[in-house]
Amino acid sequence: MTDNRNTILAVILSGLVLIAWQYFYNVPQMEKQRAQQQAQSELQKGSTPQPGASPTPGSAPQPGAAQPSTPAASPPQAVVSRETAIAASPRVKIETPRIAGSISLKGGRIDDIALVQYRETVDPKSPPIVLYSPSGTAEPYYAEFGWVAATGVTAKMPDAQTVWQQEGSGSLTPSTPVVLKWDNGDGLTFRRTIAVDDHYLFTIKDEVSNVGNAPVTLYPFALISRHGAPHVSGYYILHEGLIGYLGEHRLQEYAYSKIDEAKQVNFKATNGWLGITDKYWASALLPDTNAQLQARFSSNPVGKVHTYQTDYLLDPVTVAIGGTATANARLFAGAKEAGVVGINFPLAGLGGYNKALGLNQFDLLIDWGWFYFLTKPMFLGLDFFFRFFGNFGVSILLVTVIVKLLFFPLANKSYASMAKMKSIQPQLLALKERYPDDKVKQQQEMMEIYRKEKINPVAGCLPVLIQIPVFFALYKVLFVTIEMRHAPFFGWIKDLSAPDPTNLFNLFGLIPFDPTTIPVFGYYLALGIWPIIMGITMWIQMKLNPTPPDPTQQIIFNWMPLIFTFMLAGFPAGLVIYWAWNNLLSVIQQGYIMRRNGVKVELLDNLKATFARKAT
Repeated sequence: MTDNRNTILAVILSGLVLIAWQYFYNVPQMEKQRAQQQAQSELQKGSTPQPGASPTPGSAPQPGAAQPSTPAASPPQAVVSRETAIAASPRVKIETPRIAGSISLKGGRIDDIALVQYRETVDPKSPPIVLYSPSGTAEPYYAEFGWVAATGVTAKMPDAQTVWQQEGSGSLTPSTPVVLKWDNGDGLTFRRTIAVDDHYLFTIKDEVSNVGNAPVTLYPFALISRHGAPHVSGYYILHEGLIGYLGEHRLQEYAYSKIDEAKQVNFKATNGWLGITDKYWASALLPDTNAQLQARFSSNPVGKVHTYQTDYLLDPVTVAIGGTATANARLFAGAKEAGVVGINFPLAGLGGYNKALGLNQFDLLIDWGWFYFLTKPMFLGLDFFFRFFGNFGVSILLVTVIVKLLFFPLANKSYASMAKMKSIQPQLLALKERYPDDKVKQQQEMMEIYRKEKINPVAGCLPVLIQIPVFFALYKVLFVTIEMRHAPFFGWIKDLSAPDPTNLFNLFGLIPFDPTTIPVFGYYLALGIWPIIMGITMWIQMKLNPTPPDPTQQIIFNWMPLIFTFMLAGFPAGLVIYWAWNNLLSVIQQGYIMRRNGVKVELLDNLKATFARKAT
């Protein structure tokens, strides 16, 4: 039927895009990532950067060109457990409502951070998420701050081997900063004050006093170092790796593979920040917004393992005899919570650190994507209702209703046009009988009927075309925002960002077998209860329309709900719930419009006819 042709085409093309994207990109990417991760683990078992070795990547950048020193060859060292590495050096504890960890007095590094409010699985008793780990462990990751001596200065600087002394005692808490001190024995005294807030922001104040016999020129620096490429999601729609917003250079994103190829990239910028981001967690250096930065992204091999580093140097300062110099730095190390990081959006944004610290586009630490004008308001809407109802699943249902209301006039015109097209079906059938062998004449007469009845034959595409951007915006929000991670709905849905955990193919858990582990096709076998509900609602929506007389179109209409059910089964449960709910609302809306336009609602008749055919 010509009146349904555009709708069918739009839906089929959308489905083909989703299937092709999954089969030709996501599956190979995930396989490649698993292979890389396995190879990385094997390499780390045999060779690990030596803790505190000097020089190494992870040491301070050099003044001037901000070039790293060449790593010295060192014998392989066995990987030790995180607990062993932490116990190997004196430490100052970190105790906040969201962070547990410690600062190593050897090197003065912040290298032990666990995010106590987030767990590895939905089980609240599972281990907390570990962000930072010391050198010598399987996955070293840390931040370091300090001074680099200018060319010609021979004074000893604190390095990875330096053991600092804590002034006073006690842990680092939001109300009690800690002060570290080290004297180089040659007239320079270094003092470091570290403070932390009740979220994820560390503030570092470095001071150096000169009581020697000559002025010294020093460069303040800060760095974040990560040894070995971590496991990443491997999806094109999400950036994981090195990131920064560097003044006129704007947003800079380097995946681990990309920086491996580039080796090193340098930037000179003002009003910038830089760091390393994962899907839900991040570590970022936040210098003063007016600071002149020599910033760098780099990847350097230490043995067989790459060390990834973001760092910056500030302008040099000269410490006069009897004088003191000060350098300030900030470190974000934690979860990428939208309310904490901030969201730039007209009239409805969230401030967070982005606004409080006057940072430059810090909200881009969360990957809102190119269609941020859809993903940001989608998240803000979900977050708004979550504050009232405490359930993101309920928020999805309510936001879907609001989207329906926003597009109500447009959808009404579309459904009204579709209803008129159904009312002229007898005329179109008569045309086929009148001109059975003249397709051109059929088309001419059909277009004349459309013109006379004021029908837009393309109108049938609009509901589908409207739904597609909303679908992808919600998919992006569910995929990248930590607020959706482990967010429960009702019943068996404990994580809206993960697929429905039930599965028809193992009788919903009665058989101890996971069908999704089957290569290539396993993704499409995650057929849980909510995907089945979604498929049923889509089938009902198809049955709302008269049965097409063309056999090919009948086949398409009959198989489309089943195809979409399998295709979307592995998507996040929140997305499947949205689609099912949207289908149900569309059925109600379309039925109402058809009745108002005097068109018979043939849903019950079509359902009876379907089951009657099956019975015969």
